[in-house]
Amino acid sequence: MNTFMNYLAVAVLFALVLLPALVGLARERRIDRELRDARRDQEATPPREAGAAQPVVVTRRPYLRSWARI
Repeated sequence: MNTFMNYLAVAVLFALVLLPALVGLARERRIDRELRDARRDQEATPPREAGAAQPVVVTRRPYLRSWARI
């Protein structure tokens, strides 16, 4: 019985250590799948006409006096 409890304790500790890595891996795969689907949808849309108004793309600049110092 003592040996079984030792094996069980090792298995539980192993699962606790491995669980965050597996959750992170699943999250990364989900994000990759969403990006791949978005790229596929973007390539499938027809190009816009030359005379049509194009959307304005604005990029945000970080706040220069922040602690991050990007």
